Amino acid sequence: MSENSLIMNYINGEWRKSSATNYLDVVNPATAEILGKVPLSPGSEVQEAARLANEAFAEWRRIPAPNRIQYLFKMKELLEENFEDISRTITMECGKAIGESRGEMRRAIENVEVACGIPMMMMGDFSEDIARGIDEIMIRQPVGVCAIISPFNFPGMIPFWFLPYAIATGNTVIVKPSEKVPLTMVKVFEILEQLDLPPGVINLVNGDKEAVDAILDHPAIRAISFVGSTAVAKYIYARGAANGKRVQAQGGAKNPIIILPDADMEMTTCITADSAFGCAGQRCLAASVAITVGDARHTYTEAIAEAAASRVVGYGLDEAVQMGPVITVPSKDRVESLIQQGADEGATVLVDGRSASISGYESGNFVRPTILANINPAGELAKTEIFGPVLSLMHVNTIDDAIQLVNSGQYGNMACLFTNSGAAARQFRYEAQAGNIGINIGVAAPMAFFPFSGWKESFFGTLHGQSKHAVEFFTQTKVVVERWPKEWSRQF
Repeated sequence: MSENSLIMNYINGEWRKSSATNYLDVVNPATAEILGKVPLSPGSEVQEAARLANEAFAEWRRIPAPNRIQYLFKMKELLEENFEDISRTITMECGKAIGESRGEMRRAIENVEVACGIPMMMMGDFSEDIARGIDEIMIRQPVGVCAIISPFNFPGMIPFWFLPYAIATGNTVIVKPSEKVPLTMVKVFEILEQLDLPPGVINLVNGDKEAVDAILDHPAIRAISFVGSTAVAKYIYARGAANGKRVQAQGGAKNPIIILPDADMEMTTCITADSAFGCAGQRCLAASVAITVGDARHTYTEAIAEAAASRVVGYGLDEAVQMGPVITVPSKDRVESLIQQGADEGATVLVDGRSASISGYESGNFVRPTILANINPAGELAKTEIFGPVLSLMHVNTIDDAIQLVNSGQYGNMACLFTNSGAAARQFRYEAQAGNIGINIGVAAPMAFFPFSGWKESFFGTLHGQSKHAVEFFTQTKVVVERWPKEWSRQF
């Protein structure tokens, strides 16, 4: 194992080699090339990072908010300067098409821009003379050390749902990236090092469950932000909350889309294909189940099957490629086994993406776009998050039946409707049980100045990432009631 291939941690303003005895290969999912070796850092290194971040917090919180956001202005500038380099790193370790990586980084930068408004978003409330001579004030103060545990599918964007807001509000941060894709955050931290932030304000610790458990248990870490599967989100939320921490934990999804007969079918097909197969289906806002209503069944089925079969699959650094591989060999095997499970439950495999082989990239983890028709609504596949480029088709006769299907699921991350009817759109917007709603939108991803929502088993907590929710999550309110007797004021 070459010394140069070892990925380092960044703690208290310096790069440190981990004392880990176990390392994992970081593998390009399209080429199978080993890009580096990530340490599974022991809990003691998380504890050291937490101790030093807590020491840094004492001084960082005292820096006025207008001064703190000067670092964010510079952060945006550095991310723009290195935009293409970071995007290429995302594609190489995550597998997505380069255009998708660029879109991811654009969303990351948008969150930095929004967080530059922290001085205004942190403003408190003041009420004069709540009683004779008594005033009351509510102020916001930072919570302390905050930890970010991020997933593999958006290694550049998701940490920025949290990090700029956390430090702008006066907290210090520890980032634990997915051990599958650590290189993007290493690249980002190498760039952010140029900010000359005080040591300990931002820290990067690589690792797996041992590192996560150390985060959940360390008393100095007061807030935890997580994005990943529902099973892990429940674990993070329960253990973190049991230790008295505030937790926001984004879980999995099974995102339904409804197509009404009056929808613009050409636009709908294009948008839903991008939603289902973009990022190889590995995103929490991927369309997973398409529910056609009435006469939409035949026109949409034919059109989406053609779109799936014609999608360009390959190595994401090729500008012509529309979809890359899934993240690992086990992920590929799981997706293909779920396709078979759907077939075993009675579904028709209209477009079969299994056993894909891409010329020049035969070792890659490729699954081509897949369409399963006539999925059993009561079957396991209708409930399971596939996290791959698979779109399942169901059919009902009315929009009421479609909404009932949407609401019967355990998840509530996103639901979308395609129609030209304002009345149908309003009914759906009002009745659909999901946190992110799309009307003629395939990926209802909120802009950075809105919170990224989620209901039911898709989210655990009360405050989401981004925007005002992030500000509230990373601050705690203090209410001050004060009286200044007249005789005191006469002394001056």
